Amino acid sequence: MAYGRFVYAGEVFEGYFELSGGKIIYDGLEFEIEAVKFLPPVKPEKIIGVALNYEDHAKELGMEVPKEPALFLKSPSSVVGNEDYIILPPKPKRVDYEGELAVVIRKRCKNVSKEDAEDYILGYTCFNDVTARDLQQAGWQWDIVKSFDTFSPMGPYVVNVDPSNLRIRTYLNGKVVQDSSTKNLIFDVPTLIEYISSLMTLKKYDVIATGTPPGVGALKRGDVVEVEIEGVGRLKNYVR
Repeated sequence: MAYGRFVYAGEVFEGYFELSGGKIIYDGLEFEIEAVKFLPPVKPEKIIGVALNYEDHAKELGMEVPKEPALFLKSPSSVVGNEDYIILPPKPKRVDYEGELAVVIRKRCKNVSKEDAEDYILGYTCFNDVTARDLQQAGWQWDIVKSFDTFSPMGPYVVNVDPSNLRIRTYLNGKVVQDSSTKNLIFDVPTLIEYISSLMTLKKYDVIATGTPPGVGALKRGDVVEVEIEGVGRLKNYVR
């Protein structure tokens, strides 16, 4: 069972559906997957990103493993869906992909314990934390360099899986450029929910982007970038 939003023949459908044999089964109706356009699966009020949350990424950068999650916010206006365009703005000279597992919150919560975190999870989706890297390195606030329009692709839909050991790969023009596992997360999903909800109220459909593995790199116009997570799906976007 998956949760999401899609368009068929000009009509928007939203809610739970089954994926079976190349078809979407929604409330007794059947749609060919190839005939629908997936929208961003949810409309978050806020997106919370986690920096430097993979052990292998920290080693790649020669940085110490953080003692607590390092957080930033992304604007909800940066969200786009599967097969939408990532539009490179004129200001940054280098824009990078960052494939990530994202957690979608199911209901409002505050001060959640790790043990109770599962009760507040709608599911998981693929996420690309697109970043204006040169502006970040020049000292711009992370919240800004990651919040340009189209810099938060997510989708195609939300599913329930065990997130503890999922293979996560990013493809650039068909070539694997990131390849790791969520077992390398420094702070796992329950820990993140406990920590973030101690700082702020999480609301229905809020998104937590859990961090990227090693291998981030630059995008250019004409590229196709895909984030694939085992058991979750494959998010595809074009760059212009």
